[in-house]
Amino acid sequence: MAKKLVIVESPAKAKTIEKFLGRDFEVRASMGHIIDLPKKGLGVNTRKDFAPKYEVIEKKDKLIDELKAASKRAEEVYLAPDPDREGEFIAWSLKNILELQNPRRAVFNEITKRAVQDAIRKPRQINEDLFNAQQARRVLDRLVGYKISPLLWRRIQSGTSAGRVQSVALRVICDREAEIRAFEPEEYWSIVATLSKQKQAERFEASLVSRLKDVDALNGDEASGDTEEPATAESNGANGSKQTKTGRGRIKISSKEEADAILTDLQDATYSVLKYDEREQRRQPPLPYTTSTLQQDASLRLYFKPKKTMSLAQQLYEGMELGARGHQGLITYMRTDSTRISDEAQGKVKEHIAQNFGDPYVGQGRVGKAKATTQDAHEAIRPTDVSLTPQIVKSHLSADQFKLYNLVWRRFVASFMTPAVFDTVRADIVARQYVFRATGSNLKFPGFYAVWSREEDEKLLPVMKVNEELTCYGLKPDQHFTQPPPRYSEASLIKELEELGIGRPSTYVPIISTIQDRGYVDQEQRRFVPTWLGETINEVMNKHFPEIVDTGFTADMERKLDDVEDGKRSWIEFLSTFYGAFKSTMEKAEAEMDRVQKPLEETDEQCPECGRNLVIRTGRFGRFISCSGFPECSYRRSVVNKTGALCPQCGGDLVERKTRQKKRIFYGCGNYPTCNFAIWERPVPDLCPNCGGLMVVPKGSQEPVCYNEVVLVQRGNEETPPQDGAAATSAGTGRKKATASTAKKKATSTTKKATATKRATATRRKTADVSENGNEKVASTSKTTRRATTSTSKGTTKATTKTPARRSTTTAKTAGTATGGTKATR
Repeated sequence: MAKKLVIVESPAKAKTIEKFLGRDFEVRASMGHIIDLPKKGLGVNTRKDFAPKYEVIEKKDKLIDELKAASKRAEEVYLAPDPDREGEFIAWSLKNILELQNPRRAVFNEITKRAVQDAIRKPRQINEDLFNAQQARRVLDRLVGYKISPLLWRRIQSGTSAGRVQSVALRVICDREAEIRAFEPEEYWSIVATLSKQKQAERFEASLVSRLKDVDALNGDEASGDTEEPATAESNGANGSKQTKTGRGRIKISSKEEADAILTDLQDATYSVLKYDEREQRRQPPLPYTTSTLQQDASLRLYFKPKKTMSLAQQLYEGMELGARGHQGLITYMRTDSTRISDEAQGKVKEHIAQNFGDPYVGQGRVGKAKATTQDAHEAIRPTDVSLTPQIVKSHLSADQFKLYNLVWRRFVASFMTPAVFDTVRADIVARQYVFRATGSNLKFPGFYAVWSREEDEKLLPVMKVNEELTCYGLKPDQHFTQPPPRYSEASLIKELEELGIGRPSTYVPIISTIQDRGYVDQEQRRFVPTWLGETINEVMNKHFPEIVDTGFTADMERKLDDVEDGKRSWIEFLSTFYGAFKSTMEKAEAEMDRVQKPLEETDEQCPECGRNLVIRTGRFGRFISCSGFPECSYRRSVVNKTGALCPQCGGDLVERKTRQKKRIFYGCGNYPTCNFAIWERPVPDLCPNCGGLMVVPKGSQEPVCYNEVVLVQRGNEETPPQDGAAATSAGTGRKKATASTAKKKATSTTKKATATKRATATRRKTADVSENGNEKVASTSKTTRRATTSTSKGTTKATTKTPARRSTTTAKTAGTATGGTKATR
């Protein structure tokens, strides 16, 4: 009997589903998309209803033949790609390329036995509207990218590009940078009093907030603005600026003279309690994760990049081997903009909370207010089985998989627990004509904090009575300056794009990756800084394509795509309306756009070959230093970012570098390959106060620690960064991996000898640095024979090294030993 065929996207997903369906089913993977628009050329016929010209993706022919053969043997074919627009496009592609007559579309939001079997029992037809929405998005992005990008190549720089969404994201970053540059800081002062109840040792602090005559206005303004906020990382105002608090009745101290005048007024003043309020405050639990909030929280709490977060989430969704429990998916579909939870899942999580925490902890669950852009096609991201606690599955997951699953599980459980209850205290304290304020809180009932960590410190105040006199131990004035709005991090940029309605859950990672890969932005301290190229592209796009980079226009495009998905609008009509105006804009830009030449950055150095000034240029691989006399003088070298710290092995400068493959930042000795010291942790110029050694800032920390005493002990045998992985910032190349193990004081003699041998080998290698746009490469030298003679008590050892065009090989011949001739090949 012929088996029923199920086609999914990935092998991991296929492996999980096959175990759920049994012997009557064969499950195969399409390995993602099988067709796409061509890599070269527009691939869209704008004269015939924007008909796309799809091509089979390279190296997919054999796979397609295998799927065709399997589909012909099967009595029924089920198409089960992911439940979104892209998945619908893959299902449509499979139907047409495999020439399937009546395939069934199986859709499930979680990869569990029940969900998969239900989807097979209740299949549907391919949703043409969903497919058309994805096709319209793909064609729209191709029209924008393939029409504008060649123009940017000719007028600005080769390799640049524009995109319907990426250009808007770049504009958001550039606009924030412009705000920062235009920002003018304002001086302000704060005054803090250290107080206690009379004849008591316990002290607390109170800040000057108002004058006595204005305190009623201050309290009234604050009462009208009181709101209850959930305790979530994304509600902390990450995109806002750090400004001094302003409002009716609040005192403003703008200079040292004003602060000194207040301190003079307060000399020998008596401090007494003007008002003492105790109240109960309830803090609501957070909502379950959407794609956006998961990426934000994973960035803030776990220091995961969005790309890494989604990769791990995909693995958890597709399924893991859980020993006796078998292979199953651990979380629901990870691309969603909804906080909705199914009734069945709500019942199970409430039952779990009651059993493990007690009935007082069972909450109703918060309902998030749906935004206009919310599609609500899938549930929020949650565990498929709440009884699979993080500790139960920990042994079956990698460290990073566990961290992400732990975050998702705790967030989901916390969202259905009761609010946390605090006893809050606020005391207004009067001294002459001034009012100070002290606040404190005490956690009365933890509620959802039983599983969700608190970020704020608890401050307690003593019980006080109105008119009670207090003892003042001193006043501390502090100068401050208002701060500009912070640059965007990956988390805050995703939040901003979501709030503006730019992009959809599946597009946040590609947007952020593209603007970095193109060299439009750099990251400094995990925040985006636009490069010259990025700002130039943004300026040109704003001038010649204002609609494309307009946030309102782009958000409107997303809403119209949603209308296509809902069947309210024809995808051809949608593209026709857009393309008419876009074509006119393109023609105008072609005629008016001027060529932009980047100004050279001059340095104080002189060329070591011809004596002319050195300048900093930008090529396709990044920034590099070259002679201003190019092409007459071809001297060039890479730009090295010094950290100010010195190498603990040789005293050279420690510089910032990047690994060759994944472009991870590490820090290595500038004297490489003579010295191969390299570390992942960022070094600082200060020396350890205890041992005088290197100080570094570990990942996820803000404070420097001693490298020898702390980092090496914690890291153990973890692999150190390879010095030969340096790209644009490397000072040389080589084949040996750097190691920090030699920094350990108690290294064995064997380890020392092995390290010495590696260094000697690296030193003996003759390299010729050939820089190409800032990337240093090693030019293969002609065949060279080196001879090294080492005297021994029994004879002589001769080592001959030959360096052909490929990998170098060293052969050591040993003669005259007690055991006869011995050959050792390294």
